[in-house]
Amino acid sequence: MEGRELHEAIMELARRRGFFWPSFEIYGGLRGFYTYGNLGTKLKRNIEKAWRRFFVDPHGFLELDTPVLNPLRVFKASGHLEHFKDVMVECLKCHRVFRADHLIEEEAGLEYVEAMGEEAIRRLLREKGIRCPECGGDLSEPQEFLTMFQTQIGPMGGEPGFARPEAAQGMFLNFKLGFHHARERLPFALAQIGKVMRNEISPRRGLLRLREFTIMELELFFDPQEGQCPWFKEVSDESVKLITEEMEAEGFKEPLEVTLGEAVESGYIKTEWQAYFMGVSKRFITYLGVPPERQRFRAHLPEERSHYSTQTYDHEVYLESWGWIEIAGHAYRTDYDLKAHQKASGVDLTVRRADGSRFLPHVVEPSFGLDRLVYVALEVAYRKRDGRTVLALPRWIAPIQAAVMPLVTRDGLPERAREIWSQLKDAGLTVEYEEKGSIGKRYARQDEIGTPIAVTVDYQTLEDDTVTLRDRDSWRQVRQEASRLPELLRSYINGEREFDELGRPL
Repeated sequence: MEGRELHEAIMELARRRGFFWPSFEIYGGLRGFYTYGNLGTKLKRNIEKAWRRFFVDPHGFLELDTPVLNPLRVFKASGHLEHFKDVMVECLKCHRVFRADHLIEEEAGLEYVEAMGEEAIRRLLREKGIRCPECGGDLSEPQEFLTMFQTQIGPMGGEPGFARPEAAQGMFLNFKLGFHHARERLPFALAQIGKVMRNEISPRRGLLRLREFTIMELELFFDPQEGQCPWFKEVSDESVKLITEEMEAEGFKEPLEVTLGEAVESGYIKTEWQAYFMGVSKRFITYLGVPPERQRFRAHLPEERSHYSTQTYDHEVYLESWGWIEIAGHAYRTDYDLKAHQKASGVDLTVRRADGSRFLPHVVEPSFGLDRLVYVALEVAYRKRDGRTVLALPRWIAPIQAAVMPLVTRDGLPERAREIWSQLKDAGLTVEYEEKGSIGKRYARQDEIGTPIAVTVDYQTLEDDTVTLRDRDSWRQVRQEASRLPELLRSYINGEREFDELGRPL
């Protein structure tokens, strides 16, 4: 299964099994909003947990939870009011509205049109003769559109406000307190997982383009005179595929494969900190199930870079459905944000060096779209085996870790199965009990939702208290004592054991 057919199959599975579905359906729906069901919520939380495991916990970084609504003056200072805009066109016949660069990419088969700028977009619309993809009508002249949601804070002409389009400003506004809580030592980082909103012109592609979504961002503050990353050696030998700014400018699409140490030494990546997080990012995305050969880092050209960035690399993964898509951005923001907020607020945000000199720290930022990662994990895990769907999610992010089921619903088997289910729950495992339908249909359902292990209670269980463990991916089975399940399954889910180590083969 390939291309859009694969995308449709995943979207159908997501709805049918309760991962996610379009919001507001009883009122006809609204593009760009999705609701997560039980399985999707659990998968999402497991990816969040994995992100913290890679980016936050090993380094002792600090987490924040800041407001979604911000007053106008925050985004005026940060530059978002001036720069956070996309180019839109309207069909003069059916009056549908489209984001111009996406329309050109889809209709003309081009890539990264946004980076070409507004004048190039106008020219391409004319040269390619692009019309409305819905009705074939003529399109209006392109115009810029501010992609932030605006509101009013307080009644009776209160202060204008905007929903944040990124979580970063919350970290910059709280830098001074964060620095204090970090014992006034650099480097240190503030991290945040939270909702953001962007008033997308014409959101499509399910979870890949939303108006409300969850972002996982980290701002690492460091002294630019002491730019060495103490953990860089851990990733310096990691091989990555890079498309540098020079390669992007000259149209080279075959990435350069280098180690991160070589990339810093050659100047492809400006700072060790940025390179370090790119290495951690590759390992994190591999942990979510994406093979290294389907990952690359693509540099932004100056016209594509955000206004605050002096260098940005997108971490991209290859999907059978949509080709190369961005799942994270790695930006070197220098001191742009702290300088802007210091100037606008009048509050001194500088810190003191040992020699008494004062400076504004520089910042590198790895930023991940969590909803995109949910979709990526599902598509990469999607398999067909003997006409059945198997969702081969890495076991450490699977929403249900094990399912317990009696072979039949009589003769005391359900009672013993429920006892085992309760023991596994008490041991901290996310486990499901299932007894409806034939054992084959129950296995098939658990395969389809990505459950790594099925535990079957049968008549032999009543004799010697052993159970059958079935592997989702290979369909192999082993036999094990029920009393050992909590210990063995925990170590299996954590990646400390393989399936063959869980019991005696059958």
